[in-house]
Amino acid sequence: MKKISVIVPMYYEEEVAKECYLRLRNVLEKIENYDYEIIFINDGSKDKTLEILKNIAEENKNVKIISFSRNFGHQCAVTAGLRYVTGDAIVIIDADLQDPPELIPEMIKLWEEGNEVIYGKRKSREGESRFKLLTASMFYKTLNALSDVEIPKDTGDFRLVDRKVVEVINSLPEHNKFLRGLFSWVGFKQKAYEYERKERYAGKTKYPLKKMLKLAQDGIFSFSIKPLKIVGAMGILSVIISIILFVYAVLSYAFDWNNLVPGWTSLMVTMTFIGGMILISLWMIGEYIGRIYDETKRRPEYIIDETINIEEK
Repeated sequence: MKKISVIVPMYYEEEVAKECYLRLRNVLEKIENYDYEIIFINDGSKDKTLEILKNIAEENKNVKIISFSRNFGHQCAVTAGLRYVTGDAIVIIDADLQDPPELIPEMIKLWEEGNEVIYGKRKSREGESRFKLLTASMFYKTLNALSDVEIPKDTGDFRLVDRKVVEVINSLPEHNKFLRGLFSWVGFKQKAYEYERKERYAGKTKYPLKKMLKLAQDGIFSFSIKPLKIVGAMGILSVIISIILFVYAVLSYAFDWNNLVPGWTSLMVTMTFIGGMILISLWMIGEYIGRIYDETKRRPEYIIDETINIEEK
C-alpha cells in the first residue's frame, strides 16, 4: 500500500492546530488504498501548540511530531519534515488552512498521472492586503528577472512531490534554503494546480514584512549571481559619468563657457554617486560572503529537542 506524508510547520498555532489536524485526518482517511502520516514540526512555539500536538499524537499514531529547541524558521521546519518522511508522495502545507487540505486528493490524481511535482498556484488570495499582493507580485518579477531558474509566479510552499524528488532535495547540503526555488531547480515533471487561496482560519500571519524580506533575500541570493554583475555594470557606469563630467569641466574652462557654478557642487554630486555605488556593491558582495561563511561553519540548520512517534535516523 502506498503512503502519503503531510508536512505541517507550526509556529504559535494553538488556535488552529486542532482544526488543521481534523481537516487533514478527514481528508486522508477517505483516500482509498493509501496509508498516511502527518508530521507536525513545532518551530519553537512557546504557547500551547506543542501540548495540543502531543495530545493528538497520543490518540493517533499516524501523527508524528518534531519539536525544535527554538525558532529556526519556516524553511528549516519544512526541511526537517522532508528528512523524516516515509511516504511515496509528500505534501507540504501550512497550518493556517489558507491552502485547503481538501485539495490533496486532486493533487494525488495528478501525481498518479506521472507528474512528480504538483505545485499550488493561487488564482486569488482572500484576506490579504493590497500591500501584500503588490509586494508578492514585485518579489516574483524581481526573482525571475535575476534568477537563472524560472520560479512559477503566485506559488508558495504548498505542493505535492514525489519521493525521489524529496531524496534529491535532502541530498543538497546548503543552508539558507529557499525550497520553492529548489523544487524548480531540480527539474523533473512539474505541473501547476490552480486553486483559490482562503483567509486564515484563525490567528495572525507568522510572516510579517521582516520575514518576507528575509525570504526574498534567500530567494535572490541563492539562485543568482546577477546582483554581482549589476554591481559591475554600476561601477562602469559611475566611471563613465565621472569621465563625462571631467571632460565637460575641462571644455567649460578651455572655452570660457562660464556655465559652471564655482564651488563644490559637481565634486559632491560625483563623490556621493560613487560613494553610493561602493556601499551598494559592498552590501551585495557581503551577502554572498556571509552565505559562504554560514556554509563553512557547518552548523546544523536546526536542533531537535524531542520527537514523538518518529523512528530516529
